[in-house]
Amino acid sequence: MFPALLAALFTQADSPIKSDEVVIFFPTFARLDPEKQTWTLPIHGWIYEPEMDSIRRRLALGMLRRALDLDENDAETAYFKQRARAFLVDNEKGKKIPIRLGERTIVLDESDERGHFRGEVRLTADEAKKLLAAQKGKTGWLDFQAVLREGDNRSFSGRVQLIGDEGVSVITDIDDTIKISEVTNKKALLANTFLREYRAVPGMPEVYAKWAEGQAVFHYVSASPWQLYEFLDEFRGKAGYPSGSFHMKTFRWKDSSFLALFQSPEKYKPGVIEPILKAFPQRKFVLVGDSGEKDPEIYAALARKFESQIAQVLIRDVTGEAADVERYRKCFEGIPRQRWRIFKDAKDIAGVLQDMKK
Repeated sequence: MFPALLAALFTQADSPIKSDEVVIFFPTFARLDPEKQTWTLPIHGWIYEPEMDSIRRRLALGMLRRALDLDENDAETAYFKQRARAFLVDNEKGKKIPIRLGERTIVLDESDERGHFRGEVRLTADEAKKLLAAQKGKTGWLDFQAVLREGDNRSFSGRVQLIGDEGVSVITDIDDTIKISEVTNKKALLANTFLREYRAVPGMPEVYAKWAEGQAVFHYVSASPWQLYEFLDEFRGKAGYPSGSFHMKTFRWKDSSFLALFQSPEKYKPGVIEPILKAFPQRKFVLVGDSGEKDPEIYAALARKFESQIAQVLIRDVTGEAADVERYRKCFEGIPRQRWRIFKDAKDIAGVLQDMKK
């Protein structure tokens, strides 16, 4: 049955979302096809059944604690129990999630074995304009909701940002760029990921807020798994970082060991960032990362490949390396010095967007 016809025949009674299942939508972005004057809105989400307190859950928590080499006292903390729970859920496969956008109901593609599902919604430019006006959408965000069964009073909402062809986009790392993670110290990294309250890098929320006031849009790219999305997005909001699309790593216990979460993002990040760059050939990009792993090398390679688009590469120094060390001379070779900088203090990059306009 064609998706449009399926949606037309859909009723609340058809919703596959059970009362004990949870749906999370990840924020995405869309661009306008200038020839067809249509927006294609990508939808990405996750459906699962939480693993409640049980013998099975306690055993799984114990396995996770041992995989992370944590002691029993650490495993009893509220932060650990909360964040570990997302790795121990029952992912729901084969669910066709229905959403409502304005007056339209759209049935998405089936969820996979990880409980992840995707789909697309196409809107004409006029339809998108009317929806934004009706929702009073700020900075181009359109909201939608999952359609639940009658009598289910919960609400699962998602957002897509409509981004224009021109302007400034910020692609930013999270760990040790905007959130203190200490990735170069495995024990500290585990504690900052699972055991402690997330902390913002001093001054960075104010810088990003200033850039957002200047109409920059944001894409948060992290090598952390999607299971940590809710906690990272909550941190983003509380810290005062602007809304933006999220791009994270897929992880399943069946596929690899838990330590795979902390492997180098050198192969992962380019595959996520390049499609964003290709989607907006006329926009100017600022790439923000840190020196803890491979951000300088990844970003420098992208700056060569997308020379006309990447205006600035900004690397937060967490390793104590000066800008003239061999590492930076080698990876930024051939890239004009004014297009990249190493910084320690957030205030040193606050004026980057203004400098780009000169």
